[in-house]
Amino acid sequence: MRRVLTASETSLLVEEADLDASMRLHAALVADPLAGVVELVPAARTVLVRFDRTLVDAATLTRQLHAVEPVHGGPEEAGSVRIGVRYDGQDLDDVASLLGITAEQVAARHTAATWQVAFTGYAPGFGYLVGDDPIFDVPRRSSPRTRIPAGSVGLAGTFSGIYPRESPGGWQLIGRTDAAMWDLDRDPPALLVPGTTVHFEQLERESVTVEPSAVSSERSGPAAPAEHEHPFAVEVVRPGLQLVLQDLGRPGHAALGVSASGAADRRALRAANRAVGNAPDAAAFEIAGGGAVLRFTGAAVVAVTGAPAETTIERSDGPELLVEHGAATAVEHGDELWLGPLSTGLRTVLAVRGGLDLPPALGSLSSDTLAGLGPGDLGGRPLRPGDLVPLHGPAAAPYAVDPCPAPAEPLPAAGETVELRIVLGPREDWFTDAGVRTLLEQDWTITPRSDRVGVRLEGAVPLERAVTGELPSEGAVTGAIQVPPDGQPVLFLPDHPLTGGYPIIGAVIDRDLDLAGQLPPGVHIRFRTVASAAEIRGD
Repeated sequence: MRRVLTASETSLLVEEADLDASMRLHAALVADPLAGVVELVPAARTVLVRFDRTLVDAATLTRQLHAVEPVHGGPEEAGSVRIGVRYDGQDLDDVASLLGITAEQVAARHTAATWQVAFTGYAPGFGYLVGDDPIFDVPRRSSPRTRIPAGSVGLAGTFSGIYPRESPGGWQLIGRTDAAMWDLDRDPPALLVPGTTVHFEQLERESVTVEPSAVSSERSGPAAPAEHEHPFAVEVVRPGLQLVLQDLGRPGHAALGVSASGAADRRALRAANRAVGNAPDAAAFEIAGGGAVLRFTGAAVVAVTGAPAETTIERSDGPELLVEHGAATAVEHGDELWLGPLSTGLRTVLAVRGGLDLPPALGSLSSDTLAGLGPGDLGGRPLRPGDLVPLHGPAAAPYAVDPCPAPAEPLPAAGETVELRIVLGPREDWFTDAGVRTLLEQDWTITPRSDRVGVRLEGAVPLERAVTGELPSEGAVTGAIQVPPDGQPVLFLPDHPLTGGYPIIGAVIDRDLDLAGQLPPGVHIRFRTVASAAEIRGD
């Protein structure tokens, strides 16, 4: 029985009986697209349908989705690959215990089975594999890990999968491989595309050496920029807590398992670009937590917006210059921009007139920290000391500098309470009435275990589940409130996984997403519904 559920203001989740039915529905929606639909995310028994509210309303689209006739679906054959695996995963013994066999038998049956990629999601290069051995049906971990190494081979429900890069996740880990799941220089970039047949081969175990992380440099004062080939550039002297490049993202690539990513505070990005005369969607620097130092090669015009911080320009041959928040400020060759600590908010945006001179990845310069997708050779990683970002130069900006600085948006500090407006769904029925009341009536505190992927929340009373079983993986949107089995929610930010297997109880509305991206640890959140899921669908 088909159901159409509310996933957000601009997304509906169509639920079918099983994987085959969802694949047939997806095939029908691809063959004959509905007006206003901008993206489809197929999953285990659902299809997430994102739509443009200026072209179609949720009630009309709901009726149309109920009327879609499924077609013959399922992925076409896409060749086969063999993947070597060392079966030494952290959860191997637990999985063996759950299945009632030995760890050696888990490895033997995993390699003996024939697997096929049913769909992709979570992150670029992550394929959901279905196998022909019915023994493989294991629950996810009760609380997801914050870091899973690249190449980890896992199990969740009836699926197996391989993490393309280091990321959080809740799958049971049974082994690891050195095979590259995602490579933009490969065609297609994903090793595992829908329809690919996969055979695993057991390799001998070996020790793994972990290299120490790079350490940030100490303050050294203004210095002449390093000699290089770019007449205009920014050199990272100190990145602060996290320094990434962001524009308005890369929507429309769900078929590759790629989420949109993009600036955590879109208003701040647009304001900074407007101040220096760039196009509103031009890429800029996004700095979390303050404390960054950037050195300029060549003259530039900059603007700082978002979370307010005392910002100064240290000149090699002149007095220090204070940078007004939101105002265009001239920078000379060799100058250093110093961003002080933050007292409110979390992320500051620095735009440079003319923009960044880097090759885009799938049409965007955004750094997707979960997917490892970003411009040039950066691969989506945060910037480090010594990194050099080439600029087009101030003459390349298409518009005049805005003479009217944008006032700083009021942002919260740790200990303060903010309200975020949400719509419930798609899985509020997986929670008791008391659990839904707890979501809306209890204050939730942002924990330090938060990043651009998601904000981890903590409340005195966990959300009570009405359904305790496993939820097959399904599409997720920015702003989704996902609830692991421990009952402590995670609020998804722009670098969230494209699909996930924990139930989503609601989603923050679009107008409040920029505020959600500016909430530092220690802030308290109170959720408030603005419309019921049924009202949005016109039920």
